[in-house]
Amino acid sequence: MSEAVRVSRVRVSMSTASAYPESCARAFEVASRLGYDGIEVMVWTDPVSQDPSALRRLSDHYRLPVVSIHAPTLLITQRVFGSDPWPKLERTCEVAAAVGAGTVVVHPPFRWQREYARDFVSGIRDLEDRTGLRLAVENMFPWRAGSREILAYLPGWDPTAFDYRNVTMDLSHTATAGCDALAMADRLGRRLVHVHLTDGRGSNKDEHLVPGRGTQPCAELLERLADSGWSGEVIVEISTRRAGSSAEREDDLAQSLAFARLNLVAPADRAGGPEPYVAGQGE
Repeated sequence: MSEAVRVSRVRVSMSTASAYPESCARAFEVASRLGYDGIEVMVWTDPVSQDPSALRRLSDHYRLPVVSIHAPTLLITQRVFGSDPWPKLERTCEVAAAVGAGTVVVHPPFRWQREYARDFVSGIRDLEDRTGLRLAVENMFPWRAGSREILAYLPGWDPTAFDYRNVTMDLSHTATAGCDALAMADRLGRRLVHVHLTDGRGSNKDEHLVPGRGTQPCAELLERLADSGWSGEVIVEISTRRAGSSAEREDDLAQSLAFARLNLVAPADRAGGPEPYVAGQGE
């Protein structure tokens, strides 16, 4: 006889980056048709991704909430919302508030952004206090050139070492960093509020594979979160830019959604078990 399970109520949303190079508007349409629960908007060069009015119209039209906004902190978006990092984050928070998103995902500063990095941890906390939003700092990875590791981020790529209230864990980044994703989740505890569901094989490249196609414990992490009563957000953030067609891209996105829903379950007889793992309540 198969074991009874309970299904987690955690939402599974899609990052608009998962539809790249297709547009932000197209990402909403695909996510809606495939049955995702919401959208994370990657602020990009696409003007729609920067425009809260346009995002609200898409959200209303497709009946998909914008659950989070990813700040334009990638190398290729360094000029989006200006080049000054703190005003860039302020602007991102304004977009998030305007569309009803509770979380802003942000990368740590690059090593050459020393002034920004100097007060990054305290500055993130201050911005959270002023906006009422969660600024979930994402785990990154060391850059590698052959056998050499390069310090690319300040104050560091591993968020467990710093006093952030809220953290995003990306499973492609754990693969590239060569770290134990389950151990990182344990160290973060209730500070883990946001998961970028993806995969990687541990190469020097940030691969963002469909979950289950790499080496990361994607299923185990989802099961653990479901079992603990976790209340954060799961965001599918895969790379489909090399898909041969829109149909192939959508198949990868459908498989990723099915993987998340299949594994966000816990044994039914554990329903009264662990203390609920409530996102954003601190350690």
